[in-house]
Amino acid sequence: MTETLQLALLLIPCLIVAIVFHEVAHGYVAMLLGDPTAKEQRRLSLNPIRHVDPVGTLLVPGALALFGGPVFGWAKPVPVNFRRLNNPRIGMMLVAAAGPATNFVLAAIGAVALGLYAGSLTAAPAGAGEWFASMMQLFIMINVFLGLFNLLPIPPFDGSHIVEGLLPRSLARQYGQLRQFGMLLFVVLIAATWAFPQWGLIEKIIGPPVNWMMAHYLALAQAVAGY
Repeated sequence: MTETLQLALLLIPCLIVAIVFHEVAHGYVAMLLGDPTAKEQRRLSLNPIRHVDPVGTLLVPGALALFGGPVFGWAKPVPVNFRRLNNPRIGMMLVAAAGPATNFVLAAIGAVALGLYAGSLTAAPAGAGEWFASMMQLFIMINVFLGLFNLLPIPPFDGSHIVEGLLPRSLARQYGQLRQFGMLLFVVLIAATWAFPQWGLIEKIIGPPVNWMMAHYLALAQAVAGY
């Protein structure tokens, strides 16, 4: 129970920051491209209360962490009206890409912070320093995983909007019709992951790029630390 509580104390703040910035990035880029819907609905705030979904932001990732599953979650989607974008087709691609891109930037910030701490032996007392180092490593991992997971080309994930924008218009319309089955596909993916852990679906799909990016972010931390 103590280890679970410690994990939760590390996990929840990292996850909230990752998800809130992810969602705000969608709305902010949409505003820059002509759609102020998120601003009008007061969703460009960094106040987590405006974005947190009790199930997706707290319950699901907490349960996954408790049972040793891959940690991910979601927030209340920031509203985007593609019809108000200056160029709906390109605009939706950029709006979609803004979320994962923000997570990768946050991971880089975490790596720099980790490196700065590691490079200063007197940065904090040993116990607090170990706590901070663990949190930064978890923060990097969560942002990398969240960014890559959202790039999966499964509606309604961000990757589906990017793929739809890249496809010829005729194929894009057909691909867009999958959106009505998006949540079903998502539930099937999660259910299969739980029911058949030996398949390692998410690990096989997301694991290699997560490991590759984590290695580079940790290398950045080492470079900052001067190792």
